[in-house]
This record gives sequence, structure tokens and C-alpha cells, in this order.
Amino acid sequence: MRLSRRGLLRAGLAGTAATALGGLATGCAVPAGSTGRNMVLWYWSGGLSDTVVKEARARFGRDVDLKAQQIGGYYRSKLITTMAGRAHIPDIAGLKGEDMASYLPNADQFVDLRTLGAEKLKSRYLDWKWQQGVADDGSLVGFPIDVGPVVHYFQPAVFDKAGLPHEPADVSRELDTWEKFFAAGERLKKRVPGSFLLTDVGSVFEMSLGQGTTRFVDRDRHFIGAGEHVRTCWDRAVEAKRRGLVSDIVSGTPDWNSAAERGLLPSQLNASWAAGDLKLGLPKTKGRWRVADCPGGPSNVGGSFLAITKACREPERAFEIITWILDADNQAQGFVDAGLFPSTPASYAMRKLREPDPFFGGQITMDVYGPAAEQIPVAYNSPYDIALGQPVRDEIKNVGVLGKDPAQAWRDAMSKCRRIADHLGVTY
Repeated sequence: MRLSRRGLLRAGLAGTAATALGGLATGCAVPAGSTGRNMVLWYWSGGLSDTVVKEARARFGRDVDLKAQQIGGYYRSKLITTMAGRAHIPDIAGLKGEDMASYLPNADQFVDLRTLGAEKLKSRYLDWKWQQGVADDGSLVGFPIDVGPVVHYFQPAVFDKAGLPHEPADVSRELDTWEKFFAAGERLKKRVPGSFLLTDVGSVFEMSLGQGTTRFVDRDRHFIGAGEHVRTCWDRAVEAKRRGLVSDIVSGTPDWNSAAERGLLPSQLNASWAAGDLKLGLPKTKGRWRVADCPGGPSNVGGSFLAITKACREPERAFEIITWILDADNQAQGFVDAGLFPSTPASYAMRKLREPDPFFGGQITMDVYGPAAEQIPVAYNSPYDIALGQPVRDEIKNVGVLGKDPAQAWRDAMSKCRRIADHLGVTY
């Protein structure tokens, strides 16, 4: 299945990820935002619980007219354009997790949430997620909405047929390393002809990268994507392809759905929100899936933030609204309504999140999601990571889909990274 329902940036947009806000950081006067009792909130479809947003409008309605607007299309581009135009800027703005690092160099365009008392609430949120919203100068730009802990979705009946562990706890324990996971894939392929453990090599690369603490560019603006930490993830993905563990079927297609229904694609590594995709796309498989830990350790895909722009005339009130929308109770509701996995650990023990899930055979999936979310390592995310990671992601896809020679693909990726680094002023 796809790595992010929120849409990972493609190459064209990624090339501008580090510079798109540059024109805003000029020390100009505060742009025009809300007027009088009006306060505008921008987010995207599925970015917040509609139930919670509606309740927020009612709760704060005596003091402010909260206008919550779902912005379609290329959300980030629209927000940047609006801020650059210095008119009709939202008071509160959602910031998608994959874009967050690109906003941080221009932290002065947002209210430092520490000045509004955010530090007093820090202990209620996942520390690694909190750190993703912090700029290099220490200011807090984004307040955590959700996260996307990665898990292993699998069909126990198929695993049992292949002679593999098939209870969630056993799968988590016995397939806890990538090598054990790959060995299980080889056994699956032998015992269940036509079956594959993985849909694409990209998931192996992406989840492996997320299990580490470094990415493509360090704090000193130096490209480190040629380092051992990235090459290990690359080689692991190539190994999955070499051992015949990866299907040629394109995820999300009717062929993929058919193969999954027949038990030929009985396994995938994906984030918590992918449970909703399985339920929507494969309703006939209700009861035939379970959830276990991701091999190799916790990883994360997705998760966003709310920020207050400098256009806001009433930042204290805006902060009150944000912190209410994103408290533990309302984040739990966000998971129920929209699959937004809470960044508040207190939510994980709530009854509404601990109901047995019929789609997953009555499993209490929070027992897997929760610990995974809490153990994700803190990593530095550079504003240049998306632009300089894209060639690597493109080339590993070429290896998986087109059968490109891995050595040549790596050389081509590094060559492209070198050109992009020169263009962005990143040392290589």
C-alpha cells in the first residue's frame, strides 16, 4: 500500500522544499489576518476530527467565531502563497508532517508557542514528535496533532499454512529482526505458491530509515545521504528484491486487492492509519488480519501539527483552541473519527481506543500501536531532507519496479544528490 495517505511530496515540489518560504522572512510588518471576533483555521480533509472541530466552534463560540476551512489540492503551496501575499492568512494553520522541516527555517513567520505556555504541556505529548516542531533557534512552531507508528499487518491463516508464527505476540517476538522477517518470507513463498511477503521494496527502505536517528542532511547543512546509515537501508531493500520477496503487483490496484483477498499478499508494513485503507479497500477480508510489531524496531510515517501564524490578532485565544482540540480526550476522538493516531500517550489507555477490532479478529490493536509510538527514536529532520532524499527513493523504486541494476541505481542517485546539493548550497 502507499506509504502515506497524505501524499509524500514528489520530485518537483520536493526540489523547492527548503526554499519556498524564503521570501517571507524579511522582517515585514505583521500581515492582515483575523478581524474582530473572526478566527480562521486551515486544515485538509482528514487532518482533524470533524466532530472535535465542530465542538470547538461551539465551545469557543461566545468569544470568537471560529471559521474552520478544509483546503483542498496542494495545501502547502496554498498556505505559502497566502502567507507571501500577506492577506487572508489563517490564524491557525495545519502543517503536514512531511513538510514540517521546511517551515522551521522561517519560524519567525509563526508564533513561538513557548511564549504562550506550551512548555507546561510538553510532558503530555510524545517527546520525539514534540521535537519535530522545534526550530533550530529553540522556538516551537508546531503543536503535535498525530503520528503514524509503523506495524506489521498480516493474515494469520496464511502464516499458519506456511508454518510460520501466526499469533500477534509470536510474530512480534519471532520476526523481530529484518533477517528473521526475510527468512519468513522465503518460507512463505515455498509453502504458499504465488505468495509474497512484500508489495514493494520502498517500504523496506522507508521503514528502515525511520528506525534510525539520522536522515540525509545534518544540522551543519552537510549531505550525509551517502553514509552507512542510508546505504544499509538501501542494501536491505535490494536484498528483499534479490530474495524474491517482493511482488510485481502495483499496490492499490484491483490486482493487488484480488491477491490480498486470496491470501497471496498476506503481509505489509505500514503505519497505523493504513488500517483504514485495509478496511475500506478489502472489506471481504474482515477478521482475517492481525497486527504485530515492525521488524527491526519502531518507525513512523506521517503525522502533522497545528501552528499559529503571526497574522493572528489573538494568539492566546488561538493557543487555547489548539490545546483543547489536541488534548488527550479529543485526540482519542480523532483516532475514532479519522484514524489520526494520538500524539498523547494518555489516550492509549482510554476505553474507546481499547475496543476489540472485528476487522482484526477482535484484537486490541492499541496494544501494538501504543508501544510502537512511544519508542520511535528522535531524529533530526533537515529542511533539505525531502529534496535530497527523493533521488534515492526514486532509484530504489527503479530497482524494485524496473529491475534496474542496484549498483548503477545507487551511483545515479548519488550523482543526482550531488547536483541538488550544489543547487541548494548543501555541502557534499
